[in-house]
Amino acid sequence: MSERSDRKTARATADLVAREANVSRVAVSRAFNPNASLKPEKRDRILQIARELNYTPDMAARSLVTRRSHLVGMIVPDVCSPWESQEIDALTTALQAEGFATLLFKAKADLSMDQTLLTYMRGFNPDSVIAFTENVEPDVLSGFLDRAVPIYIIYDDAEEFGGKPSASLYDRLVVGQKEGIEQAVALLQGYGARRVAYLGGKPQSLANTERERIITQVLVGRGMAPPILVPGDYTYDTAYRATVGLFRVGDGADAIFASNDVGAFGAIDALRHELSLSVPGDVKIVGFDDIPQSHWKSYNLTTVRIDLPDRVRALVRLILRRLKAPDAGPLIETLSTRLVVRSTVG
Repeated sequence: MSERSDRKTARATADLVAREANVSRVAVSRAFNPNASLKPEKRDRILQIARELNYTPDMAARSLVTRRSHLVGMIVPDVCSPWESQEIDALTTALQAEGFATLLFKAKADLSMDQTLLTYMRGFNPDSVIAFTENVEPDVLSGFLDRAVPIYIIYDDAEEFGGKPSASLYDRLVVGQKEGIEQAVALLQGYGARRVAYLGGKPQSLANTERERIITQVLVGRGMAPPILVPGDYTYDTAYRATVGLFRVGDGADAIFASNDVGAFGAIDALRHELSLSVPGDVKIVGFDDIPQSHWKSYNLTTVRIDLPDRVRALVRLILRRLKAPDAGPLIETLSTRLVVRSTVG
């Protein structure tokens, strides 16, 4: 048995890897940091020797020295819906490329967060936390964080957190929904829509509240009636039932603006298969998000697009900017929306 094999029986150290690779201990540390400058061949040799010695960096010890855990927490309202799942996937991939691992925490049905889980999160000492649900307010979340400054998604000119001022520092990604909504309403009006229904999302969702407010504002601003408000919850089944009710119990509409693409799919299927109405001939449909399924030929949905790669890049920039300037005031990134025209309006 070789001396190197013998050494695998005990926990290998960075010093041992450095001696075997004939490099400095600093070089070993840099080899495990994907963002550190190191010649590729040197990095590959160090990592190969580390594998042979069964060495992995002690992240807990490293975090004590660097005050960095290289962990990013994500608080999400859902993990299996199309939009949330693709965002989690894309953001995790981008963060891993920057040397971060992710911690995923799911909010309760009312979009709040169990304080036991917040305590659990605190034990990991994350470098950053992205709160995709605004019901976990900064003053609450910051009490469970050490040095991390949370990031929130804010929509348009919404009153943040019910208009209550926050004493805690937090960074923001501001998503401007109005531009895409204005384009969508103009298209609907251009194709003759007069009675527009808004098929809502979860009432606790700030994104939904703002979409309803802006759609109403834009419709009235263009001389049209305010939308018929149809309660929903972002799910296909609720949207399907709500659409049937809109036409069989209510007076119907000649256009439906759904709060998300999945709701739009439910509306389309209800119109075609339950009500024998054509899309866009009898009823025009617009969705929101532009998830990958929107271009499937069964739907070919006209929808307001939130550019996911741009959104992910903006979130990663906020994390890196904050780590570079931990004492800075609130950091802001902005993102706009645009209409993607397919075949459900005209």
